[in-house]
Amino acid sequence: MDYRKFLGNYEGKTFKAKKQFFQGTKRDQLQKYIVKTLGGESLRAAVELPPDTTREEWLAVNTVDFYNQINLLYGCISEYCTHQNCPTMTAGPRYEYLWADGKSVPKPIKCSAPEYIEYLLSWVDCQLDDESIFPPSDVFPPQFLITVRQIFKRLFRFYAHVYHNHLKQQLEDVGEDRHLNTCFKHFIMFVTEFDLVDSRELQPLASIVAQILEQNPKTSSDHVPM
Repeated sequence: MDYRKFLGNYEGKTFKAKKQFFQGTKRDQLQKYIVKTLGGESLRAAVELPPDTTREEWLAVNTVDFYNQINLLYGCISEYCTHQNCPTMTAGPRYEYLWADGKSVPKPIKCSAPEYIEYLLSWVDCQLDDESIFPPSDVFPPQFLITVRQIFKRLFRFYAHVYHNHLKQQLEDVGEDRHLNTCFKHFIMFVTEFDLVDSRELQPLASIVAQILEQNPKTSSDHVPM
């Protein structure tokens, strides 16, 4: 299923502008490679490190790509995910997420789900624009992986909230659950491929994650030519 065509229908509803790389650069080529592999039959091939690419480059490009995906997915649920419907950022009855970024919000605060998601997207946007973390060159700083893991941990919380609060209530009714499932499967296969999110953080969706990984085991496969 080409979920990118579906996501394109929500371009006008994004909270932040879609991020792209300068045409002709290595990261632009990698972004096109992602699109090419996602159009194939195997999502596993889409997450594996391509030949002649450093781990840092691949993580940087995919961090942008997953940010864009979630930015667009937010357009699907924004009319349902309101302060009234979602007064707290929860993922079922056992998990509630507080927001803090250490700077503008130094201490964890309770907030509604739309507030949390808007904080999240704004924060990720700032990280991606910070060249001291995501440099235009291929020389990455020591804190790069720490920041990337923090980004993916928080992006997972978006999915956890949507699955627990908006899947059956809204998305299944209009047939959009398939697109959400495809995006989440891609996300989980990537974060587990590169160990970006601790297993305890995945607990709110543990059964779904286990099913995805069982159905998509790691195998040796040929890479799609770039």
